Amino acid sequence: MAPRKPKQPVVKHEEENPNAHILGAGEVVNQQIVETLETNYMPYAMSVIMSRALPEIDGFKPSHRKLLYTMYKMGLLTGGRIKSANIVGRTMQLNPHGDAAIYETMVRLARGNEALLLPYVDSKGNFGKAYSRNMVYAASRYTEAKLEQISTELFRDIEKDTVDMVDNYDATMKEPTLLPVTFPSILVNNNKGIAVGMACNICSFNLEEVCEATIGLIKDSDYDVFEAIKAPDFPSGGQILVEPEKLREILTKGTGSIPIRSKYIYDKANNCIDIYEIPYTTYAEDIIDKIIEKTKSGGLKEISDVRDETDKSGLKITIDLKRGTDPDKLMKKLFKATPLQDSFPCNFNVLIGGSPQVLGVKEILNEWIAFRTECVKRRVFFDLDRAEKKLHLLEGLQKILLDIDKAIKIVRETEEESEVVPNLMIGFGIDQIQAEFVAEIKLRHLNREYVMKRLADVDKLREDIADMQDILNSKSRIKKIIIAELKEVSSKYAQPRKSEIIYADEVEEDEEEEIEKVEDYKLTIFLSEAGYFKKITPQSLRMSGEQKVKEGDKIIRVEESSNAKELLFFTNKCQVYKARVADFSDSRASLLGDYIPTVLEFDEGEEVKYMAITDDFKGYMLFFFENGKVAKVDMEAYATKTNRKKLIKAYGAKSPLVTALYVKEDTELVLTASSGRMLILNTAVIAPKTTKDTIGVGVMTMKKGQRLMGVRPYVEGEFAKPHRYRTKNLPALGSLPSAEDTQGEQLSL
Repeated sequence: MAPRKPKQPVVKHEEENPNAHILGAGEVVNQQIVETLETNYMPYAMSVIMSRALPEIDGFKPSHRKLLYTMYKMGLLTGGRIKSANIVGRTMQLNPHGDAAIYETMVRLARGNEALLLPYVDSKGNFGKAYSRNMVYAASRYTEAKLEQISTELFRDIEKDTVDMVDNYDATMKEPTLLPVTFPSILVNNNKGIAVGMACNICSFNLEEVCEATIGLIKDSDYDVFEAIKAPDFPSGGQILVEPEKLREILTKGTGSIPIRSKYIYDKANNCIDIYEIPYTTYAEDIIDKIIEKTKSGGLKEISDVRDETDKSGLKITIDLKRGTDPDKLMKKLFKATPLQDSFPCNFNVLIGGSPQVLGVKEILNEWIAFRTECVKRRVFFDLDRAEKKLHLLEGLQKILLDIDKAIKIVRETEEESEVVPNLMIGFGIDQIQAEFVAEIKLRHLNREYVMKRLADVDKLREDIADMQDILNSKSRIKKIIIAELKEVSSKYAQPRKSEIIYADEVEEDEEEEIEKVEDYKLTIFLSEAGYFKKITPQSLRMSGEQKVKEGDKIIRVEESSNAKELLFFTNKCQVYKARVADFSDSRASLLGDYIPTVLEFDEGEEVKYMAITDDFKGYMLFFFENGKVAKVDMEAYATKTNRKKLIKAYGAKSPLVTALYVKEDTELVLTASSGRMLILNTAVIAPKTTKDTIGVGVMTMKKGQRLMGVRPYVEGEFAKPHRYRTKNLPALGSLPSAEDTQGEQLSL
């Protein structure tokens, strides 16, 4: 028996069914796939991209904006909280979605949920937790909310035509297309959305750092925003593993993954590990499930129990250890095997002028500056327009007040009320608007006090109008307004970083060797200009003669030290190579010593510029550049817990390095320029940086063709009048040496 063929759908062609375009239930028509995409799919895709999933330059998706604007119109910036259900219901006037979707949006914006670095909604009740999938939020009828104080910055001057207002979905209300935010909220709070064919995932940054970077960019379009913005800052805290060059590339392109790991403490009394901060991208339950899975499979034999001890004080995952377990080694295993270490996938996809664009941090800030500039202009223009209209009315009133008896006579002798305004226009040469205003003045206001106040208002208005016109014509004044607002926001709402920054090269790996203990004894270290290094014991040094060097070479550094110290060799290619004194064999004066570029495997053409010797990485590295700038870097920035030999970007590369100097504490130095000018610099006036490749700050002003030539420690008494070479303000030109200071000396470069 042959198998039955499946029943085919009945296809009615257009010639058979002239009303084929009017489809009924179960009817099927032939349609080109291109036509289906154009008429059905593309409008849906565009609607999701433009009106649902992607944020705009103000940092909000439409659902966020509609909710916050509704709360603003309800007067929830001040006063007490109200039931969330009330807010959700009112939001439906702008947002044609179900109450569950609207309430979920509110939950994520609320302080209680801890999903945002700077929450916009002040909440009361159970709003769940972003770090837990099991701690669900309570229904809207049980919770209460109002706007946080920082939300004031979202709506400042919104009533002054700073942004466009459009009809809501049923044209019964007006709503803003964007919010006139006074700070770059697009970067301050994380934002995630999945559209059709594209998505966005924007990480959050510290408010103070973002404001500082924005101010720097407003002042100088070439400003390096990563001088201020060190790394993202997540609401859940944790540790961000930073590889500076890789992170810079991610934040410049707007795509890439940033690794985050949990924070923990070891409770010695109870022999357990308490995890109190986890990556923003995972849940506490996922971590516990993975640990249990690995423990049952035998991969984590050191663990006896794991449990969730989260309470009102915050997140806490407790791991009980078996006796003799090394907690740090166990955590290294857990970081690799569980979501205790995870990555945040960046995708900075933002709607700019209705077009989705993947931008870097600097480009986003530039777009925000352009947006905010337009908001400020519109606000000033709005105030200017109102002031000009008021001035126009008062100028008409001024003409009337100069001859009030004439005005009263005109009104009294006019037979019909409708003729009062035309007669005033004719009698005083004013227009209809001015005449209407004058005609409405009460009789009680026709006194000297009222007249004098109105005349004073005219002068004040003229001054204000001139000032506002000057603002509109001056880019610099608009920039100053934006900068002042950013400083105000930063001072009011800035908070310390939640996410700790650790450098990837400082993280120990299991396979790395333990640093062996070395014998410590005194010795003298020698370094030659060509890069030969030797260490000689005091006994050998007493018995030796002149130090041997290659022809044309010379000893440039002699320093008493010990065998347990560490060495940092800074090179001409902005790199530093690390070694221990103990890595080199004891030498003699009759030997050339070890050739550092070969021993430490320098890159081709790389030479030693400076050698620092330390044992505790305390103090500062000072880098002096030919352009007169000086960089002061915390020595701790070069400390690593591993045996890593090479660190890139050890100092700034914008200008050639003159010399480097390691100082334990601040001191005074003498800087000499090619012009012969000298400057005494106290290093205490330079703020230290943790970023190794900082370009530094201007200290000595260099005219065209000049450069910094040399740096040396200042010796008390070497100048007859040292105050000549000191200055209160930096950068400074310095002073040419006086005859007293050059007497008996021959200056040479």
